[in-house]
Amino acid sequence: MQDLPKSATEPDGSVVVRVLSYNIRSMRDDTVALARVIRACRPDVVCVQEAPRFFRWRKAAARLARTSGLVYVSGGATASGPMILSSLRAHVERTEDVLLPRTPGLHQRGFATACLRFGRARLGVLSCHLSIDDQERYEQGRLLLERLSTLDVPYAVAAGDLNDRPDGRTFVLLADALQDGWATKPWGREHTTRLGDPLQRIDAVFATQGVKVLGCGVPMGLPGVSERDLRAATDHLPVLAALRVPAA
Repeated sequence: MQDLPKSATEPDGSVVVRVLSYNIRSMRDDTVALARVIRACRPDVVCVQEAPRFFRWRKAAARLARTSGLVYVSGGATASGPMILSSLRAHVERTEDVLLPRTPGLHQRGFATACLRFGRARLGVLSCHLSIDDQERYEQGRLLLERLSTLDVPYAVAAGDLNDRPDGRTFVLLADALQDGWATKPWGREHTTRLGDPLQRIDAVFATQGVKVLGCGVPMGLPGVSERDLRAATDHLPVLAALRVPAA
């Protein structure tokens, strides 16, 4: 497997940031394996979906952050599932959790958002888990783009479980406005559904223009990421991206 660029700060002030997107199914599976996978990816930012939302959810989120070598930033129950973790490399400027309009009979959805600074580079981050309903999902895609535009940062990344494939209209909506990490610079494995399930890419990392995608995909074969841990950790595969973010 070709190496994915490591986190770094360049002489011109630009930074290489590793962003991981991971649906963790409310930590109902092997949390030790989950933490091992996250640590092996060495992320600067983790966009979590299906974070714990109910009894003692903050304690569970703190435990995941601690065992993964990260810190809690935003989200969880307050965003109805999406959550953001980061390494100590990131300085958190501000956060906001957003609950989205809800269709009766369907799950409440939301966004976890944060504005992070890495030295002279500033990056907006949005973690999402979109609806299983096509119409609601499309409206949420439009709201995602609107929310990114209001973060008041020069560059941003949105990552999550889209519940849509690359030929779906919501995925296409986002890919037309943003850079689809895998399509821009494929690395690792493409499909994000559980090993043995039908092959689909329904999880993705998107970046705004000006961010350079250095590689993006499922980190199978990455040192420290075993197939056994991927199977045990949750029912989705993670997506790892390396992004070069210019200095503000």
